Amino acid sequence: MKQDVFVNVTSLTVENYLKAILQISLQSDSEWISTGELAKYMNVAPGTVTSMLKTLKQSKLVEYRPYEGACLTESGKQSAIRVLRRHRLIELFLFQTLKLTWDQIHAEAENMEHAVSDFLVDHIDEYLGFPETDPHGDPIPSIDGQMRRAYPNLTTLAACQPGTHVKIVQVTDQETEFLRFLSRSGLQIGSEGTVQEKNVEAGIVVSEWNGQVISMGIHVAENVKVVPL
Repeated sequence: MKQDVFVNVTSLTVENYLKAILQISLQSDSEWISTGELAKYMNVAPGTVTSMLKTLKQSKLVEYRPYEGACLTESGKQSAIRVLRRHRLIELFLFQTLKLTWDQIHAEAENMEHAVSDFLVDHIDEYLGFPETDPHGDPIPSIDGQMRRAYPNLTTLAACQPGTHVKIVQVTDQETEFLRFLSRSGLQIGSEGTVQEKNVEAGIVVSEWNGQVISMGIHVAENVKVVPL
């Protein structure tokens, strides 16, 4: 019994690391990531990350180079995509079917993604109509591991110049308080608005959404992905 628990915990940790490496790679558009980036993302000590990367290298799931970082092998990438697919489909299922809010679904999906089978996930995918994105606008990998949506003109709210009319298509910061702030402000995926002011010195972006003016720190606005209209 204890051995089974150990195996389950080990598998969960491996999946979390692989998924984290994939997500950082997608955000930075770089296959190689540093141990520091991964440690910050996972909220663990750099030494813990180094030890885990050595273990993943032995399992042929990552390529690891001391002082340089790591990247997923083809096997590691496929495993990471499978976990990411589970996570995002579970989020959408909880959002659409159980009507959980977008600030509640992330933590629940984190707990469930390691327990559900690929068989069940494929049926959830079919039940939802083979969706392209989750409630945060993140692309959902298809059954063959391909991302099902790409925005050629994707940029951040922080990068837009005054006068630019935009639509929110993705939110990369999924911390509860940030998502609740967006909800209180009436912002969600699909919201359309116009950038009114960008004050680099003050670090503020001011935008208008359906008559409501919202001020947001530039650093915060970098987490709101938009497409110009």
